[in-house]
Amino acid sequence: MELRRKEKLGLFKPVTIKTLVGEPAKTSELIYSFLVGFVVGYKLLYVVLNYGDFVNDTQGMLLSGKGSFLGGILFGIGSAAMRYYEKHKSRLEKPEWRSEEVSVAHLVGNITMIAAIAGIVGAKIFHNLENIDDLIQDPIGSLLSFSGLTMYGGLICGGGAVLWYARKNGMDLFHMADSAAPGLMLAYGTGRMGCHLSGDGDWGIVNNAPKPDWLGFLPDWFWSYNYPHNVINDGIRMEGCVGNHCMVLPEPVFPTPLYESLACIILFAVLWSFRKRIVIPGLMFCIYMVMNGTERFLIERIRVNTKYHFGSLDITQAEIISSMLFIAGIAGIVWVRKRSKVMKQ
Repeated sequence: MELRRKEKLGLFKPVTIKTLVGEPAKTSELIYSFLVGFVVGYKLLYVVLNYGDFVNDTQGMLLSGKGSFLGGILFGIGSAAMRYYEKHKSRLEKPEWRSEEVSVAHLVGNITMIAAIAGIVGAKIFHNLENIDDLIQDPIGSLLSFSGLTMYGGLICGGGAVLWYARKNGMDLFHMADSAAPGLMLAYGTGRMGCHLSGDGDWGIVNNAPKPDWLGFLPDWFWSYNYPHNVINDGIRMEGCVGNHCMVLPEPVFPTPLYESLACIILFAVLWSFRKRIVIPGLMFCIYMVMNGTERFLIERIRVNTKYHFGSLDITQAEIISSMLFIAGIAGIVWVRKRSKVMKQ
């Protein structure tokens, strides 16, 4: 929505894409299509035929070597055949290069895919750097595990990859960052709700204090929660529970994912409400960095996290990065304002 709005204001120009039309399918393309189809079919048919086992141990089945060879062959051949047919249908006697101008908004699919892949890789790398002892003890398990993703790793690597793609296609980096800022805040808020509902270990420190009277209108679990049936199976076993997720924390903790979710959704609403009033390129993203850094630094006070020791100072990776984001955001606000004044002169 922001890309379309800025494009109507003339802040983004259409992107020229050159494609080679009429070329027959290459052997490398057919092999790639077959391999992708094989992997999908190998797992998919096996999951369908063993759905009960898949539900009981989803992660184990997906990361194992188990699969259906027949399903892989059928899907692989089908994928390669579809690729061949698509190329054959548009084949020309003499392939030619064609240029097409497309709206920046039409590249959102590519942008999303790049952000997702780079973001997940970055989140995994930062998590393992933050938990280096676990990585040394079980490197393969730590790298391939579905759990353990650090938000700032995803933000830095995913954001960097998107800006690289934007620059490659001649987009204005300041307006691209501004367009993404509200969505980044909303995505973080909704993502943290998933952390809370699943109980993925991203919770706060033990909280046995009685709920304050001024929070009396809220349920008790808003103040302290013991995350029954958490997905990481942390705590003690629940009596009478049958299944894979029967653990509950022995002592209640601050439900910090819930606090972050509410805070970031509110901050998204703030950013979205005044986005049209901000005309200085880059200012919106700098404000986002200040808000994000402040919110994360404050929540770290009551959140469980790995701490680094610098003399008498104990600090988490998130506190270091959130402080840097806050400082960079303030410095960025000053710089983009000065830059805007110079460009107007």
